[in-house]
Amino acid sequence: MNRHEARLTTDVERAARVLRAGGLIGLPTETVYGLGADARNADALAEIFSAKRRPVDHPLIVHIRHRDQIAQWSREVPSAAWRLAEAFWPGPLTLVLPRLPGVPDQVTGGLDTVALRIPAHPLALAVLEKFGDGVAAPSANRHGRVSPTTAQHVLAELGDAVDVVLDGGPCQVGIESTIVDFPEAGPRILRPGRITADDLQRATGLAPVARLAPEVRRPGAMTSHYAPRAKVVLTTPTELAGVVEAWRRRGARAGVLSAQPPTRLPADVTWLSLGSASEEQARRLYARLREADALALDVLVVVTPPDEGLGIALRDRLLRAAGLGDGRVFEGGTD
Repeated sequence: MNRHEARLTTDVERAARVLRAGGLIGLPTETVYGLGADARNADALAEIFSAKRRPVDHPLIVHIRHRDQIAQWSREVPSAAWRLAEAFWPGPLTLVLPRLPGVPDQVTGGLDTVALRIPAHPLALAVLEKFGDGVAAPSANRHGRVSPTTAQHVLAELGDAVDVVLDGGPCQVGIESTIVDFPEAGPRILRPGRITADDLQRATGLAPVARLAPEVRRPGAMTSHYAPRAKVVLTTPTELAGVVEAWRRRGARAGVLSAQPPTRLPADVTWLSLGSASEEQARRLYARLREADALALDVLVVVTPPDEGLGIALRDRLLRAAGLGDGRVFEGGTD
């Protein structure tokens, strides 16, 4: 066993001790693995930003164990937020609420709001129960890189920067939580995820209002984010063959990520299966992006999922992996 593997554990008490001592833990959730620290400890929060090389004005999500803990972080909870918490917690939904005065600025990015969620993973819930307070936990990767969906990804990415990693197996959702805030007009999706706009409307009776301008700060909102070392190029099924051939002519080692195997794919181009159902695609996405790097690909050409349901969140992650942010221009055409 090497020194990194020695950090792997399922010992909840050990992880809680690390949090109490101001250390960092790898926290398994149903979405991705988080880099957890005591959300009230300014020094521990500073270690998160240092380990991730993350800008200090980016808000962090605070993970809590019980809905009644909301009152320890937020001064006001709109009725729509309560309905969403009752419907989807524990689960892949983050609520952005007005902060209490004592919430550390490192958690909020200096904003007047705090982001809260209850994760749906037994180890995460157990360590939150044992610790007894909020745990700030952005994704456990270097800033802008691919989010981790296994404990091994956390160790490969952060190594000695994390004191212990709770090994909860592969993440079952695979992409980050839906983030919702509550302007006067009603709930608004700041980041799409497994909980869709239709889900929100069914729970609240309110249609989510339009997304906010891209310059507003929230987790996962960088123009380039979730990115492997390989260049990610987005295209459509009809344009795929031409895009792949263009990159081959440039001498690039190319791969294709798509739901269906491409026809007439050149022998020197690797196909990575994204899977057919959208839930499967979400579970596989980040592992496939990491696989592109393990194969030393120069470029990964991706056929994007449909722009509906969970596909909206998948496309959001792929746009950012390609460095396109909120844009909609793909190589080989527009979308």
